[in-house]
Amino acid sequence: MFYGTIVWDPLLILSQIVCLQCLYYLTLGFFMSVLVGTRVPRMSLIYFFDFSTLVASTVTGWCAIVAILLSSLAGAGYLLHLIERAKKCLDFSATLYIIHLFVCIIYGGWPSSITWWVVNLTGLALMSLLGEWLCIRRELQEIPITRLRSNA
Repeated sequence: MFYGTIVWDPLLILSQIVCLQCLYYLTLGFFMSVLVGTRVPRMSLIYFFDFSTLVASTVTGWCAIVAILLSSLAGAGYLLHLIERAKKCLDFSATLYIIHLFVCIIYGGWPSSITWWVVNLTGLALMSLLGEWLCIRRELQEIPITRLRSNA
């Protein structure tokens, strides 16, 4: 992809959003099944989308919190590989969490727990800041130039 030319490609942006959202939920599902799934008799979508499960007073609630934060860290790696631009990391991270907020509202109502808001805003900050840092490190790497030598 050439970064010097600014091209408005809504299909690319939409596909990046969908891909990032799917990878985030796959990662969240993995961490939820490892951390929360071993503690509950039956895993369900309530741990993904209901704000009442994110409580700091139970071990299961802490496992769900850790799963969300680990998914945010993995999301920073997804930003590095899918988005590749530090300037766009905050936009895509915020879009991911806004879509997650809408899904949570549809599933369990408006999140009235302060813990839910703190965890998700922390996840947003982790994902966007770490993603920007990783993208900046990649953008600042030297471009290898191979010299063509003739064997004459």
